[in-house]
Amino acid sequence: MSEPIRLPDLSTAKDYDGPAFSPIYTTTVTVSGGEASHGRASGRARSADGALDLDLRMPAELGGDGRGTNPEQLFAAGLAACFHGALSLVARQAGLHPAEISVNATVGFGRDPRDGGYALHADLVVAWPEVDAAIAARLLEKADSLCPYTKMLAQGTRTTLTLAP
Repeated sequence: MSEPIRLPDLSTAKDYDGPAFSPIYTTTVTVSGGEASHGRASGRARSADGALDLDLRMPAELGGDGRGTNPEQLFAAGLAACFHGALSLVARQAGLHPAEISVNATVGFGRDPRDGGYALHADLVVAWPEVDAAIAARLLEKADSLCPYTKMLAQGTRTTLTLAP
């Protein structure tokens, strides 16, 4: 018999400490280019701990073979999971049971009209049956202010770019 999955020991009260960003978890994923020498078209994504190891492929809609995961799917999964976690946390703090919550993330990839490059657009749809809409709306707003993915989308994220020696 397997052990039940434990809830993370995260809290809006005790995880913050100090005026500057202080990571409580860090991960690294490396993408190589594969046979096309293009990480998006034929890449391989591997996490440092080996938990993630998958082929990346262009979706058929972008001219690829569609036989692998693409970056937008990975981002949508991370966004939905992170927002679900934030909403579950605030639901529990409000005395509500979050078991029925589901989060649908849709990520669109397209041209950025400002510079002709590419941009993403993300939409989240939350299903939370049997919870009063006004209560849910208040908790969605609170979760939005806590979720690092939605904060990143709204505010941007500090990024460093370094060429390895």
